[in-house]
Amino acid sequence: MNILEAIILGIIQGLTEFLPVSSSGHLELAKAILGDTSVPEESLTFTVVLHFATALSTIVVFRKEIIEIFKGLFQFKWNDECKFSLKIIISMIPAVIVGLLFEEELESFFGGKILLVGCMLLLTALLLLLADKAKKTNKKVSFSNSVIIGISQAIAMLPGISRSGATISTSVLLGIDRTKAARFSFLMVVPLIFGKIGKDLLSGDLSFQTSEMISISAGFIAAFLAGLLACKWMISLVKNSKLSYFSIYCAVVGSIAIGYALLN
Repeated sequence: MNILEAIILGIIQGLTEFLPVSSSGHLELAKAILGDTSVPEESLTFTVVLHFATALSTIVVFRKEIIEIFKGLFQFKWNDECKFSLKIIISMIPAVIVGLLFEEELESFFGGKILLVGCMLLLTALLLLLADKAKKTNKKVSFSNSVIIGISQAIAMLPGISRSGATISTSVLLGIDRTKAARFSFLMVVPLIFGKIGKDLLSGDLSFQTSEMISISAGFIAAFLAGLLACKWMISLVKNSKLSYFSIYCAVVGSIAIGYALLN
């Protein structure tokens, strides 16, 4: 992978991590188009690095909210910040279970499974269409909601299912306020990404070759900058009920991916 390819993949990751079109699915499609020959483990390593970049961009965008959460936690009271943090932790449990028990199976889905990506993009399109038709409310995320949203996040570990699309759509279909749904969706993945990277670094699963460091760094920077723009844009789009546009996009790209896979 050269520097230009890494930057292209980084931009794709940064934009699609927040826009409900599946970052992992688009990365797999882009790798196939660019002729990437990485084995699944190497492909996943680069994907994890790019996800780390977008996690940092999430922290930058929501820095005020995150600071308030930590201030509330250090009051050592059962306040709103403590409740919100517990909901985030609860939402992480399904993905943690799936990630630990089915890590090898998940890795096998990364590395050119274009037909799977196409089918999952069609599923994402359906979710977005249903969510866009849901009524607007002012409801907050409850503890029971956080479990259901967490399950949708675990399912979205498959390439082609948008994580933000799945979690935001699930939240909206549960009657949660759209802005609150986007905020919860973006913040709930940050601990998971940092936990995943920490685990892989300690276990040695993430292998960085010296020859690839420049390309990986270029992809990281591109993903971070694109993520900053996409995160702010997505909050506005969700608030204004414009998910149907992304539903159409996912349906088109998913259909093209399926056609490409069947013809090759």
